[in-house]
Amino acid sequence: MSITTRLILSSALATVMAAGLVAPVAAQSKEKCFGIAQAGQNDCANLSGTHSCAGQSRVDNGADEWKYVAKGTCKDLKGMTADEARAAMAMKK
Repeated sequence: MSITTRLILSSALATVMAAGLVAPVAAQSKEKCFGIAQAGQNDCANLSGTHSCAGQSRVDNGADEWKYVAKGTCKDLKGMTADEARAAMAMKK
């Protein structure tokens, strides 16, 4: 194996390892914020179980729909935690 090939492989390996260390930090700086997603802009499955994928919300600001936001900003966006969203959904029944 040539020195150039070794350099490329070691650089690629270092990049992959560094990405693995950064991803958990990025996830820790986000939180789920319920009730702020616009129709078709949710990040994943909703609390009510009517869909299981991103981009499938049908209404704006549905209490059971969520988006990831920077940690600590959900309340500023008038959003709710999962527990608050469940309580809001229970009151509508």
